[in-house]
Amino acid sequence: MAKGNEKLTINLGPVDLGRIDLLVQEGFYANRSDFIRTAIRNQLVAEREPLARSIERHRLDLGVRDITRHELETAIQEHRTLHVSVVGLARIAPDVTPELARAAIASVAVLGSLQASAEVKAALADRTR
Repeated sequence: MAKGNEKLTINLGPVDLGRIDLLVQEGFYANRSDFIRTAIRNQLVAEREPLARSIERHRLDLGVRDITRHELETAIQEHRTLHVSVVGLARIAPDVTPELARAAIASVAVLGSLQASAEVKAALADRTR
């Protein structure tokens, strides 16, 4: 599994699963996962307008959001805190300490995946939704 990917488990009925397997057998897709990824991407394209409106309305960053030690230290020096809101991947740098994260980050909302040390995640647990 590529770094940044998340593994999902889904339940399908035997008829749907059989239909997918038939498409795989006929060479339309490499495997079940290929079919499911394609179906999800197609649905996301079909829903792109409502998704774009929602991202704008909620003021979310889309894609990868890297949070560096320097950014957090600067926020503290400027007497402000960060509100991290991401659709995609939020990465908190490995050199960020739990104390620095708590001092500089007021809230974390990630629709996707949050990558940070276990200690930083624990320090921000009460600020993460």
